[in-house]
Amino acid sequence: MPATEHIRNKLSQIPHRPGVYLHKDRFGTVIYVGKARDLRKRVSQYFHPSRRMGWDLKFNALVDAIHDLDWHVVKSEAEALLLEGRLIKDFKPRFNIDFKDDKRFLLLKVNLNDPIPRFTLTRLKKDDGSIYFGPFAHSGSVRRVVTMMRRKFKLRGCRALTPAEPDYRHCLYANLKNCTAPCIGNVTREEYLSQVRAGIEFLLGQTDEICAELATEMRQAATNLDFELAAQLRDALEDLRRSTQKTEKFERIPYKLPVAINPESDLRELGRILGLASPPARIEGFDISNISGTFMVSSMVSFWQGRPDRANYRRFRMKTVTAQNDFACMAETVRRRYGRLVKEVASGRVSERDPEGGEAAVGELQRALDDVSRVARGSIPVPGTDAAAGMGELDAPWVPRPPAGPRLPDLILIDGGKGQLNAACAELERLGLGAVPVIGLAKEFEEIHRPGEPEPLRLGLDSAAVKLLQRVRDEAHRFANTYNAQLRLKKISESLLDEFPGIGDARKQALLRKFGSLRRLRLATVEEIGAVPGFGGKIAANLKAFLEARREGGEGAV
Repeated sequence: MPATEHIRNKLSQIPHRPGVYLHKDRFGTVIYVGKARDLRKRVSQYFHPSRRMGWDLKFNALVDAIHDLDWHVVKSEAEALLLEGRLIKDFKPRFNIDFKDDKRFLLLKVNLNDPIPRFTLTRLKKDDGSIYFGPFAHSGSVRRVVTMMRRKFKLRGCRALTPAEPDYRHCLYANLKNCTAPCIGNVTREEYLSQVRAGIEFLLGQTDEICAELATEMRQAATNLDFELAAQLRDALEDLRRSTQKTEKFERIPYKLPVAINPESDLRELGRILGLASPPARIEGFDISNISGTFMVSSMVSFWQGRPDRANYRRFRMKTVTAQNDFACMAETVRRRYGRLVKEVASGRVSERDPEGGEAAVGELQRALDDVSRVARGSIPVPGTDAAAGMGELDAPWVPRPPAGPRLPDLILIDGGKGQLNAACAELERLGLGAVPVIGLAKEFEEIHRPGEPEPLRLGLDSAAVKLLQRVRDEAHRFANTYNAQLRLKKISESLLDEFPGIGDARKQALLRKFGSLRRLRLATVEEIGAVPGFGGKIAANLKAFLEARREGGEGAV
């Protein structure tokens, strides 16, 4: 498939660096994840027409499905392998085979609270108080390095958590002088802990001395023409460098949204573009869902540091809007959401979702209100100005865990154009929250509408800020549609069939899957009803007679 103009423009931007690339189809779904030592060279190979004759059917199907691509640069091939495995497990691309199982990269752990601490290999990180190292891209290397470390620092290698107290002659590691044998009292626990801490420093990268020793021994062996020993020392030196090399840790992405490898970078760009005092830590997005004016609902999703904060999702069923009117639905949603927060601050209460309660949560919300006022007065400088120089907000550490208690958002995102945005802004002004930053995102061209600005921002679909806003908007859309579907399903369960004796939820669901509506069920024959799981000939005949007798009751949904 010849590369489109959009893909050709992207290929020219890909650097000659190691990293991971992601191919996506026209729906934005990740269909393949790969790694490369040279990203531009590897990704360009997919779009060389001269190579097409040598491709198999699967590869041709992959290339034909590519509509867009993303990439992420890393520092080394090992880091690329770790990120590739993580992304494949998260997105499960249909064209990938490797890394789709539940197997994970090796970790090395030690728990200093154990009676006799030991270094062990594991593939699952738990909250058990242990110190973890890794993950490691090269399992063979780390296993050999662990063996080297145990011999260097005389650490135990037996599997028992708390060894028994055998005679000294029965401890193989002690006989080989590879362990100081604290289990039989050769050293005290404090002395052994100092050996373990030396091993921890070794794994943290304090290896210069050992690397120098190995390099010296390797050169000496080569000088003595002992090339086999020199090769073994060379391999040991490479294993040591691989295993103690610093690599970035890539967190698991627990949600199926468009690709967000570095949410913090996206937040920084969004903050700069909108002229915010700092990257918006808390973003709340709103969307409306209804079908021809029925089951009118709305949703609010909350993102903390660029990641979904599902504990603070909210959904609303319209109370005052009776006809289809998206502007009125948006106004009611914003009024109910933020009217409640204002009342909680005024009354000194906290919302029920704050398990701690007390004055701390109220104080946090009050500080947020004060910060909004300070932004409005200009007390908080905007990035890029002299007043903001040296403040370092953009370089502050990022804490993914959201704070406890209610908190005003740093940015409100409305799904829609100027109409929905104006409806939301009017409600915020009435509540005294007019200084809270709020924007609208229109779907057609992904335009960013801002209050008081006649022209929208068009940043392009490749902008990291736009992709972040798309994630928030799409998640709000999904959450609203899910609630709408739940209400429709509930309506289905409250149907005429409830009057039929002996039918439960399982049988009603079976009828729904088979026929879809009460009208189609009424048209079905006794034989067709009897073929539904849970129904026999007798109950099918009774149900048919029941429906015929109540035909005058209308043709609502099952």
